[in-house]
Amino acid sequence: MASYKAPTFSERQAAAAEAKQKALTKLKSRPPVDETVLAARREAAAEREAAAAEKRLAKKAAAEEARAAARAAAEAEVAATQMTEAERKAARDRRYAERKARK
Repeated sequence: MASYKAPTFSERQAAAAEAKQKALTKLKSRPPVDETVLAARREAAAEREAAAAEKRLAKKAAAEEARAAARAAAEAEVAATQMTEAERKAARDRRYAERKARK
């Protein structure tokens, strides 16, 4: 069995040139793209992009709306838990009266 013989530089260079020429020939043999097909592809891509942009805007608006609703709920909860000045005074007076009653 013969051992492996490494290709020389000139052999590698020739193989690369041959592969490059083969790829170039394959590329040139492709038929040109029809302009109507190309225009249809561009139009479809533009429609997809517009739909995606609309979807992104709708999602962003929904998230902003949810954030605003959560903020409003939190503010309402804070307002409900805070006592007014009159309520605080009444609670203070009640505690004072309880302390006086115990003595």
